[in-house]
Amino acid sequence: MSFVSGLLGPKRLDMLRQLVPAAATMAMLVGTDTLEGRIERRDVELAAQALGQQLIVAPVTSGGELDGAFTSIVERGAKALLVGSGPLLTSNRERVVALAARYAIPAIYALREFVEAGGLMSYGASIVEAYRQIGIYAGRVLKGEKPADLPVMQSTKFELVINLKTAKALGLDVPFLLQQRADEVIE
Repeated sequence: MSFVSGLLGPKRLDMLRQLVPAAATMAMLVGTDTLEGRIERRDVELAAQALGQQLIVAPVTSGGELDGAFTSIVERGAKALLVGSGPLLTSNRERVVALAARYAIPAIYALREFVEAGGLMSYGASIVEAYRQIGIYAGRVLKGEKPADLPVMQSTKFELVINLKTAKALGLDVPFLLQQRADEVIE
C-alpha cells in the first residue's frame, strides 16, 4: 500500500497559501529519512518557485533537531509552515504540533492525526481507509492468493481536515470555501 502523501506536497502548499495569503515567506519542515520525503521536498520547491513563493527548507534527521529547526524557521521570517510527510515527522507529531503552537506559526500536515493532536490543517491520504484496504489484501492472501500476484495499491481517499479552534488561537479566519471543501471541520 502506497500512501502517496509526498506527492500531495504542492497541493498542501496551495492550500496553505489560501489560508495565509499574506505570508511572503513560508517554510517546509522535511524529514530526510525517505526517498518519498526527498521527492516531496523537490516537488514543493518547484511549486513554490513557479508561484513566486519564498520557501525556506528546514531538514531534520532526528526528533532532537525539531527545536532548532523551528527556531531557524521563525528567525528566518517564515509566516506559515508545510510539514512534510514521512515516519520521522509522523512519529513526532505531538512535538511538531506543540512547536507550531508555541511559535504561533500556521501549519499544514499530511495526516489528520496531526490535526487531531491540535494542528491547524491537514490534507492527505486516509490511514483508516488504507488499513481497510490492507485488511482486504490480507484476507485475499489467507484465502490462497499469492502476494507476488497482487498489485501495489495506492490510496484513493484523501481528506482535508481543519481545526477551527487552532485557527482562532492563531488569529486566522478560515475562508468559507476552504471549510466547505473540508471532509471534517473540528470546532
